Amino acid sequence: MKFGVLVFPGSNCDDDMVYTLGQVLQQPVEKVWHKNTSLKGIDFVIVPGGFSYGDYLRSGAIAQFSPIMAEVVKHAKQGGYVLGICNGFQILTEAGLLEGVLLKNDHQKYVCKNIYLKAQTKKTLLTQALSLKKSYKIPIAHGDGRYYADKDTLKKLNDKDQVLFRYCDEAGKITKAANPNGSLENIAGITNKARNVFGMMPHPERAANALLGNTDGKLILDSLLTVMA
Repeated sequence: MKFGVLVFPGSNCDDDMVYTLGQVLQQPVEKVWHKNTSLKGIDFVIVPGGFSYGDYLRSGAIAQFSPIMAEVVKHAKQGGYVLGICNGFQILTEAGLLEGVLLKNDHQKYVCKNIYLKAQTKKTLLTQALSLKKSYKIPIAHGDGRYYADKDTLKKLNDKDQVLFRYCDEAGKITKAANPNGSLENIAGITNKARNVFGMMPHPERAANALLGNTDGKLILDSLLTVMA
């Protein structure tokens, strides 16, 4: 599987992801500049974190109009895989590939720390190899990470098993105290109806190397390399 990591003006997690995919997971990967009009045979698109276009209008709102995003939307609609992390998650909601929005954290502050999350389904490529009982320690770094959707959308996400992750405590309990940004129902990540587009706020690529003292993120990314049952 060939991975491609998009690069926008203001992206700052692209190199982290390229290193993790290429050096840690030993997968073919290349950067894709936002002005490109071709994905160059890429199988799996990663939309990384950062501050695309400075987030001056609204997080991800300008990046959705970059030329490469037309190809990403086409890729997704044809069943191709797409993963957006942090700012990438915001971009995917702005582009209409994922439902809901990411609003400012309820405490109105940027937050950068390790949190715990818990997989909610094994029925996606991203979560199929994960335990539904284990809590995974993953870093977050965002000011606009509060997931919000209307009641009908939330019901649909739950009914269709489209919630990927929820914030929890170290023991795996999903509590209000474990929610770092006020996301509805502690949601930390979702997938689309077709289960080929994924979005999550935490950064697994920052927890995928023993030198960093945490490899829980590698467990999440390893799941992408497992053939779906």
